[in-house]
Amino acid sequence: MSLDVEAIRKDFPILSRTVRNDKPLVYLDSGATSQHPVQVLDAEREYYERHNAAAHRGTHLLGQEATEIYEGTRAKVAAFLGAASPSEVVFTKSATESINLVAFGLGFGGPAATSLKPGDEILITEMEHHANLVPWQQLALRTGATLKWFRELPDGRLDFDKSLVTPRTKIVAVTGQSNVTGVIPPLREIGELAHSVGALFLVDGAQLVPHHPVDVRELDADFLAFSGHKMLGPLGLGVLYGKYAALDALPPFLTGGSMIEVVRMEESTFLPPPAKFEPGVPAVSLAAGLGAAVDYLNALGMDNVAAHERALTEHALRALGEIDGVRVLGPLTTEDRGGTVAFEVAGVHAHDVGQVLDELGIAIRTGHHCAWPLHRTLGCQASNRASFYVYNTLEEIDALADGVRYARKFFRV
Repeated sequence: MSLDVEAIRKDFPILSRTVRNDKPLVYLDSGATSQHPVQVLDAEREYYERHNAAAHRGTHLLGQEATEIYEGTRAKVAAFLGAASPSEVVFTKSATESINLVAFGLGFGGPAATSLKPGDEILITEMEHHANLVPWQQLALRTGATLKWFRELPDGRLDFDKSLVTPRTKIVAVTGQSNVTGVIPPLREIGELAHSVGALFLVDGAQLVPHHPVDVRELDADFLAFSGHKMLGPLGLGVLYGKYAALDALPPFLTGGSMIEVVRMEESTFLPPPAKFEPGVPAVSLAAGLGAAVDYLNALGMDNVAAHERALTEHALRALGEIDGVRVLGPLTTEDRGGTVAFEVAGVHAHDVGQVLDELGIAIRTGHHCAWPLHRTLGCQASNRASFYVYNTLEEIDALADGVRYARKFFRV
């Protein structure tokens, strides 16, 4: 079944507005943040208008309703991911915080099973977003562990060098989909290799979960991080999935109210996951929005979402590839590739291309996209990035290509 994109677009009020020079908005920056359907906006508004209270606290009706909304979304997310139990879903502020939670726990100095030490190895990839690079750099500095990485092949795909995984490897953390090239690494094979030496396996799913069907038990990841705002949900709410045993072995990341079992003046004990990692008053309004986003994507069908984006990406690769002086970064086919297309225009800086497109009403990302090492490997300082979602059309891809041609003409290259 294909998506009814025209019907979908009617659910997104922002897509009907005009921007610079009274141009209709062409939003091609969902890799940074997605837009929100009315169903998500209404869910947040309804919470504040009818149920506003602190979850997990008051015994009054509003408190009970807030708790039901919050925990109901946890159950929805668990089902969306194929998790064994809602208790394997932890709410954070972002995918970035989720990854930092795991990295902090592995460097806390706790039990030998979870705490890294000198001589241990952390393995990542050269294609990581800074959120799945810098926390591991810091963990290596704190513990004396060694940071290693899978390198890039010339076509932007991963050089899956199995010799990098050794008995000293304690965690392998990889992107589920590159936020620059759209490359999807061989996640299942990487996870199997990590587990063969007893290492933990973490997937940065910020660009994967919103766009592809994900079953965490099939993937066999110990941890999976992603953000609600990249999957039609609100800003400010992230998710950390973890196998229950893996979560239970980690110490708390932040401490305070809500995550306490017993408190005395001398010491405290903590509740089991997920409460152990969720101190403070829960962000129920954000959870309400995320729950509505999950419902929306379930109604579309994630297989249909992925197929729609594959068609958009194929069209974009073809349209951009026909323009003289344009180099697409990464693979030129849609095999094991998501709906993100980064490119550079010979003779024109990425920021200048982005400014011209903005004048035409076309919103893309410019720069190194928080993936500086990857850009160095690909031989460019900065790039332009178009990223697609359920509300984008083939006509918008054509507008992008026409805009790039106009930019080349404007700068006389």
